[in-house]
Amino acid sequence: MAIPVPERPPVRGRRRMVPVWERRGLSERMRRLLLEGDVTDRYGGTNDSDTGFRITMALAVACAQPHRPWTPADFYEALLYTPTAGGTWARKLRERKGTDYIEAKLAAMLDKARRLVSDGPVIACRQDAIVAIEQVRQVVEDQSWSTADLRDNGLHRSDLKNLVARLGLCERAGGLEHGASVRQLAEEMGCARATVEASNRRLVDKHWLELVKSGSGKKHGSVWRLKIPDRLRTPVAAETSAAGVGRSPTPGYRGAGTVPTARTTDTRAIGLVMNHDAFHHYGHGLSGARILACLDPLDGHDNRALQTATGLHRSTVQRRLRRLVDDGLAVERDGTYYLARTLAGPDGLRRDEDVLDTSAHERGTSGRSLSRTQRHQRERTHYRQWLDERQHRTRPPRLVLVPAGVVDTDTGELLDERWRGWDLSDPHHPTWPTAPATDLELPACG
Repeated sequence: MAIPVPERPPVRGRRRMVPVWERRGLSERMRRLLLEGDVTDRYGGTNDSDTGFRITMALAVACAQPHRPWTPADFYEALLYTPTAGGTWARKLRERKGTDYIEAKLAAMLDKARRLVSDGPVIACRQDAIVAIEQVRQVVEDQSWSTADLRDNGLHRSDLKNLVARLGLCERAGGLEHGASVRQLAEEMGCARATVEASNRRLVDKHWLELVKSGSGKKHGSVWRLKIPDRLRTPVAAETSAAGVGRSPTPGYRGAGTVPTARTTDTRAIGLVMNHDAFHHYGHGLSGARILACLDPLDGHDNRALQTATGLHRSTVQRRLRRLVDDGLAVERDGTYYLARTLAGPDGLRRDEDVLDTSAHERGTSGRSLSRTQRHQRERTHYRQWLDERQHRTRPPRLVLVPAGVVDTDTGELLDERWRGWDLSDPHHPTWPTAPATDLELPACG
C-alpha cells in the first residue's frame, strides 16, 4: 500500500520543496503514522487527548534516532505547519494555547525522546533486531526437547510451543520485546489458557522469559522480553557437514535417511502447523508436528532416523508416523517416510488448509480452534464490559459516627461536652487516646 505524500504544485523558476520527512528520513511505519494517523489503533489512549500525546511522543522518538536527528524546527514543520494526520493533536493545542506554548512543548518532548534513545541500546536498523531473534531461535533449536531431558530441566513440551509462538511474535514486533496476552498465546499455540499460564511461569523460572510490564485495561497488554538463559550462552563448536562416524550422509546420496541424523528442531515448520486442529493434543499433537517438520518430499527417513532427530520414544514415533500416513500427511515407501507432495513447498513444509482440515475431521478435533477463539472473544467482551461498569460504579457513602453539631465546622470548637476527650479529627472513626477501646462506649447520637 503506497503512502500518500502531500506535495506542493511545482512553481516555474523555483525548485520543488522536499517534505521534511523525506529530507531527514523516517522509517516506513513512522511515515505512515505521520501521514495517515493511527489507523491500526496501536497508540490508543483513554481519550482523544491521551491518544494524540502518545502519537506525538512516538513520532518524537522516531525523529530522535542517532542516525537521523531532527531539529526542533523540522519537528514543528512536520506537525504544525504541514496538514499531516499525525500532527492533529499539536495543531488543536496550538489553537487553544498559542504557538509559543505548543512549540515549547514539542521541543521538550523531542528532548525527552533524545534522552530516552540515548539511554537504550542503539539499533541502527531492523536487521540488528532480526539477528538477535535468530540467536535465540538457534539456541531453542539446539536444545534437546525429549521427554527425559525436559523432566530433568524442569520444562514441559508446551514450553517449546510457547517459545515457537513468541519467536513469531518477536519477528512481527521487530525485537525481543513483544506484547502478548495469555489468550493470544493460547490461540497461537493451539492449547488451553491454563496451559499457557503454567508454561509462562516455567519459562520465567528458567530465565527464558522476563515480564517487562504487566498488562492492564483494555488496550495495554503485557510486555515480555525473550532472552537466552545464562547457562546456555556458552558457544558450542559447530560440527562439520561431512559424513563421518555417527553422522548421516548428505541428503540426496545413497544411504540418506537410513542412518540416525543429528537431533534437530525446525521451529519455523512447527510454528506453521502447531495451532491447527489437526495437531491438537487429541490429534497428532506436538510430537506429530515435530516429526512432520523433519520429513522431506525427496530425502526419506526411517523410524530410527526420526527417533534420533526428534528425541522421541520409539513407540511414539511409530504411532505418530502411522497416523500421519493414514491421514495423507506423510508417505511410506519400503520403511522410509517422505513428506506428502501436497504439504511440500519451495522452502520446506507448507500449510495446506484442505489437507489439514480433512485430517482434523478424521481425528475428531475439527472446530476446536474456532470454539477456542469464540470463547476468548466472549471473555474479552465481558472483561471490557466489567471495566466500563467498574469505571462508573459509585461506592456507598461511609458511615459517619460523629453526628452534625458536635464540632463547629468553622472554628473546630467542641460543642457537645459528652464527646470531651475523643479524637474527632476523623468523623468516620473517632478514637479515645487515653483508654482501651474495649472499655469505651460511644455517646448517644440522639
